[in-house]
Amino acid sequence: MTTAPIRAVHGVAEIAAVTDYFSDVWHTPRTAPPYPAEVLHSLIHAGGAVHVALDGTRVAGAAVVVLGPQGDTYSLVAAADQGLGLAVKRAQRAWALDRGARTMRWTFDPLVGRNARFNLAKLGAVGTEYLVDFYGPMADGVNDGDESDRLTVTWDLTAPAPAAAPPPPGMEDAHDRRAALAPAGVSAVAPDGGPLTLHDRDGQRVWCRVPDDIVALRAAAPALALRWRHAVRAVFTDAFARGCTATGMSRDGWYTLTHQEQTA
Repeated sequence: MTTAPIRAVHGVAEIAAVTDYFSDVWHTPRTAPPYPAEVLHSLIHAGGAVHVALDGTRVAGAAVVVLGPQGDTYSLVAAADQGLGLAVKRAQRAWALDRGARTMRWTFDPLVGRNARFNLAKLGAVGTEYLVDFYGPMADGVNDGDESDRLTVTWDLTAPAPAAAPPPPGMEDAHDRRAALAPAGVSAVAPDGGPLTLHDRDGQRVWCRVPDDIVALRAAAPALALRWRHAVRAVFTDAFARGCTATGMSRDGWYTLTHQEQTA
């Protein structure tokens, strides 16, 4: 896809188009959008920003950001067609830096592995807080029937882009990871019968696996998807209580949870 122009929007018609785009992404009726136009307009008026990526006249991505206290910003929502996510986040980053911000935070569903990889590996953000059933019941077409756990990530806007480092030898996929850690790596069992967690020998890192496609699983087998939710929740809440943060996500769906002493 050709890179779409990305800019902040202000007009009523442009904001309405963004609202419709978010409805399409979250599979809600356009009469009941997840982010109503009047709310977005109020956020802009209060000093926030709505960025839009256009493919011709079609909205191909959008994001909402607001200023927070002490040099912080909060990205309320960001969505984009394939290939545009990085450009949309960079536009938010430039907007925030122009206003003196140094960090940005947002939340996402920790079971969506592709989003985790984008946030942690591509942007270099760090998962800093696990929120249990953050929104309560959600009735959109993507999250309906599940519990709304979210992982907060913090993005250092002044840090250089992370290097695309290859995985350590013997850690390219789940099978090699298990072989490299055995016998010290003890696995918990995931809802699909495969390994859920692995631990390194000194207890400073935990690896946790998520399903390949939680959105499809939620639609096809909601009870199984909920079992995944509870299993991953238990791993994260325990690891975070012991001082870990989420520092990476592999291509095959494994989080790296690292004790903060190891990241200092």
